[in-house]
Formats: sequence, structure tokens, C-alpha cells
Amino acid sequence: MARGDLTDEQWGVLEPLLPKGKKPGRPPLWTRRQLIDGIRFRVRTGIPWRDVPAEYGPWGRAYDLFRRWQRDGTWQRIFT
Repeated sequence: MARGDLTDEQWGVLEPLLPKGKKPGRPPLWTRRQLIDGIRFRVRTGIPWRDVPAEYGPWGRAYDLFRRWQRDGTWQRIFT
């Protein structure tokens, strides 16, 4: 866990607010927690998406999740 990553307590509060996956099947290679930590790292540091460290998963996957949740209002619901 890196310095700015979510703690277990923070993740416990955030996880119930996230949308549930609708597709059954193979488990994802990258956990939502890793991707969200990557999104938070990018927002906190202001680096380009392509420079998000690999430990958070592929930058394109983190960006896709960020944009999808931005468009459907998930981030707004989490923050309120």
C-alpha cells in the first residue's frame, strides 16, 4: 500500500457506495480498489493518465472507469 492509497477503513466506507457489476463471469485482473487508488493518484498528482504507475493497473482501464462513473453520476453520488 502506497502512502496515498485508501486504508481498509476508508475502503470499507467507500465500497458500499460503488455500483455493483452486472456481468457474471471471469473475475477482473485489477480490483476496483487498485483502479480507484490509481484514479486518486492521478487526480492528486496531476500527472497524465499514461503516467499512472503500473501497480494501479493499466492506465486505460483506470481512465475508462473514471470517465464511465463521471458520465453516469457515480462520483457525484459518492461525494454527496
